[in-house]
Amino acid sequence: MSAMLHTSQEVKLAFYRSDHFASLQMFQLPQEQEKFTALPIEMLAVVTEGQYRIVIEHDSEAVGFFMLHATERVKQYSNNPHAMLLTALSIDHAQQGRGFAKQGMKKLSAFVKEHFSSCNEIVLAVNHRNAAAQQLYLNVGFKDSGRRKEGPLGEQWIMSYSLHD
Repeated sequence: MSAMLHTSQEVKLAFYRSDHFASLQMFQLPQEQEKFTALPIEMLAVVTEGQYRIVIEHDSEAVGFFMLHATERVKQYSNNPHAMLLTALSIDHAQQGRGFAKQGMKKLSAFVKEHFSSCNEIVLAVNHRNAAAQQLYLNVGFKDSGRRKEGPLGEQWIMSYSLHD
């Protein structure tokens, strides 16, 4: 039991720093996951204003990665002008199965409130065939908005997490 408590203390979210680069470029994903997301190395090069690279750290090591967007793209997923879009969540294959995605997503609300105080909703799109990701998001408090979007691999469910207290 104490080991699990210890583990959750060590997982935190951080803005991408150059010292994360080496770990992130080594990330690997199983083929069935890679089709649903992007590797961090693909995302590091394409940052524009309003896009934020977030690292899930465990013991100061980069074990996960995702992007938060406060750009025009958010409007494809929400009418809320204060929403942010989460994309490209991945956990390095070697680190999977240890709860890092869930722990990282549980820290998302506090992280967003601290760094993006005007944001009151996080939205994301998850492929209808990606049951593992759907379950993860539901488990950490995202709700199916009922909205659907056509993606490159078929229907995507738009999920939403409200940051209202």
